[in-house]
Amino acid sequence: MVLTRRLLIVALGLSIVVVALPAQATVWLCLAAVVLLAAADMLLAGSPRTVRVERVPTDAVRLDQRTTAETVLHHTGRRRLTGSAKDGWQPSAGAVRQIAEVRLAPGGSHTLRTVLVPRRRGDLRSETVAVRSLGPLGMAGRQVTHRVPHLQRVLPPFRARRHLPSKRHRLRELDGQTAVQIRGAGTEFDSLRDYVRGDDVRSIDWRATARRQHLVVRTWRPERDRRVVLCLDSSRTSAARIEDEPRLDTGMEAALLLGVLAAGAGDRVDLLGFDRRLVARARSTTGTDFLHSMVTAMAPITPELVEADFSRLPGYVESVTSQRSLVVILTSLDSASFEEGLLPTLPTLTRRHLVLIASVRDPELDRRTLARETVGEVYRAAAAERSLIERRALRAQLTSLGVEVVEAPPHELPPELADAYIRLKAAGRL
Repeated sequence: MVLTRRLLIVALGLSIVVVALPAQATVWLCLAAVVLLAAADMLLAGSPRTVRVERVPTDAVRLDQRTTAETVLHHTGRRRLTGSAKDGWQPSAGAVRQIAEVRLAPGGSHTLRTVLVPRRRGDLRSETVAVRSLGPLGMAGRQVTHRVPHLQRVLPPFRARRHLPSKRHRLRELDGQTAVQIRGAGTEFDSLRDYVRGDDVRSIDWRATARRQHLVVRTWRPERDRRVVLCLDSSRTSAARIEDEPRLDTGMEAALLLGVLAAGAGDRVDLLGFDRRLVARARSTTGTDFLHSMVTAMAPITPELVEADFSRLPGYVESVTSQRSLVVILTSLDSASFEEGLLPTLPTLTRRHLVLIASVRDPELDRRTLARETVGEVYRAAAAERSLIERRALRAQLTSLGVEVVEAPPHELPPELADAYIRLKAAGRL
């Protein structure tokens, strides 16, 4: 049973009668009138149980986009239904005006449209639709909650996409598609051209020079069809927020930029999301949209409050490829968990692969080292300095193992990781 404000107004009006005629009979008479009006209104209301709820499937959207969730209400009863309906979306879905007025004739239908402004990535759900039916007086009615689950997938926003054109331009320069061409170890022969001032003399082709009677140089391009394996850590350390963004989301942005860039350069790219188990997987193949595959695989990943099992990482990489690859591990350079988890595993990976570790650096540590006016700030600065010293020591240890390290603030990590890939490709190390 549902009671409305209109019934309250009627009850307040009858209370005036009780004040004017203060008698026990008057009280009981007014109370009986309120109860009878409410009961009659409820009985005359259309039954919300006769409403059949149909969910309309929705496409996945990016985090910074709006979408509209549609639900169709079919009235199978014989009595007209007037009232409201509420789509029960969780708060992070950002539903706008979840409650809508409903007027359904017998055999009619109504489309309930709810605008969603998602506030987080992942799978958002609406488990129920509540239908409320009011009587002709609008004082009372009935309500039924229909359990019809609906899911809206919210993909990573990929804000780092703005860096993609400039990185692709640099790759085209390396690939010989512009006037800039390079020579380096591990690159493929591209073509011959006339020597110009400033060319490396080691690139001169003496046989072609003898045939043409003028200096000719070879041009080279980076090798294609290399393997890149992106390993995204989704353990407890990925839940930490840096600059109001979870470390996991920053890692996703960096992985998306590098994955799309490498796949566009002709390399074969695999994405692995892991904590204590493999939670996501995507692979670039001919004829498929690798960006769509990656964002679809990443969308449901959430940080797990467990330590990452790095001992399984070599096995995950081995299941993807047996040839030498660039293995990019997006994780945290937290000294305690790192030394006990990933560090013992690195020699196994570096024996067969080129390993690159990408990590988010917290700018707050740098800011704290500068503020030393009060006693509290001095202690915080000392703690920040100690943390930075430990990270520098850890980076030196990783470098001695032959591991490349990229560490940058959240919004700078994706482009810097892409730059590191381009440098390795230009040097012929892939």
